[in-house]
Amino acid sequence: MGMDDRPATDPDGSDPPVSRAYAWVAFALIIGLMVSDYLSRQVINAVFPFLKAEWQLSDTHLGSLASVVALVVGVMTFPVSLAADRWGRVRSATAMALVWGLATIACGLAGSFTAMFLARVIVGLGEAGYGSAGGAILTHVFPRRLHATVIGAFIAAALFGSVLGVALGGVIAQSLGWRMAFVVIGGAGLVLAVVFPLVVEEPSSRATAGALRMPLREVIGALFRVPTVNFTYVGSGLQMFVQGTIIAWAPSYLNRYYGMDPAAAAVGAGALMLVAGVGMTAGGFVVDRLSAKRPSNRLRLPALYALVSGGGLFVAFFTPPGAAQFALIALGVTVGAGFAGPAGAVVADLTDSALRATVLATLTLANNLIGLAPGPLVTGMLADAAGLDVAMRVVPAASILAAAIFFYAARRYDQS
Repeated sequence: MGMDDRPATDPDGSDPPVSRAYAWVAFALIIGLMVSDYLSRQVINAVFPFLKAEWQLSDTHLGSLASVVALVVGVMTFPVSLAADRWGRVRSATAMALVWGLATIACGLAGSFTAMFLARVIVGLGEAGYGSAGGAILTHVFPRRLHATVIGAFIAAALFGSVLGVALGGVIAQSLGWRMAFVVIGGAGLVLAVVFPLVVEEPSSRATAGALRMPLREVIGALFRVPTVNFTYVGSGLQMFVQGTIIAWAPSYLNRYYGMDPAAAAVGAGALMLVAGVGMTAGGFVVDRLSAKRPSNRLRLPALYALVSGGGLFVAFFTPPGAAQFALIALGVTVGAGFAGPAGAVVADLTDSALRATVLATLTLANNLIGLAPGPLVTGMLADAAGLDVAMRVVPAASILAAAIFFYAARRYDQS
């Protein structure tokens, strides 16, 4: 491994100086906010059928309500996360949670597509830097040997939040109306936002002091100096294209092709995301175990995950709807999700520890601009033109390309 690809060290060269009990309490609260984040983001997918019927929306309109959050997150995550590195990650995370909670409630009060769209923009603004700020806090309270595992579990919380957002949102919408789905989920997020800063402390100033002194030009250079990191950004974004599309359109797919009512479709889609979250956590754990002696396995294994996922999903969406197809979709999203923790660990550990929120924000930027933002919208446009079943057959191609890029990035590990 060459000089540029040598992992950055913790500020004191040792494990983080916090107690194990505090680390796991902080982990639980950080995970809780991540779940709230994605509850607010994904509840929209559960109410697609209600909005389509009440406001006569096209699939492109519906897709835009999902994509706009990812787009705003992608655009704003870098400046918000850089501010978090300088202002304080815990303070920043608290402010973000308050914003997305209030904006989610505003979605429930919207009287038109335009009002809903604007509220969703604010949801995205609130969520813009949380993934990077929360991930950065975790990398400072856990040792490097656990980074792929804890980051994988942290990002898996996004899928668990998506499960709850889709499943719980569908159930609430079916029984109490779609507006109450937003109000309940937004209100729960506000409660957690108030508790969070009372328990979780800011990382030590020694760990983040470099970010306060570093000019923006040096920050940009540090984020893109290492080729392995750059390829990881792209591969992660492509694989997230697939994950984001499945999350957004699974309820509608089950509604249209399995004949499920909206509540049942939401629960079925939630089951897919639940097993994907398990796969994300397990994928990070396996990578941590198998990369201790061979660091390139941090990218070689994600490449294998993406390849298996893409192949499985190709076969799935050419298989008639039924138990076999559903099992193949579950396999594809479960294995495919394993890339997230290792990708976060690679970019965090190969860059300056003072910029961890910012580098994780750059990864989030790639995930959103390459994956989560275009995925649901492009799929919606293809669905309007040729049908949702045809659109879903195209999506897995992104996994195959992601696998190739991860394999190439792993060779950079070996050859540099």
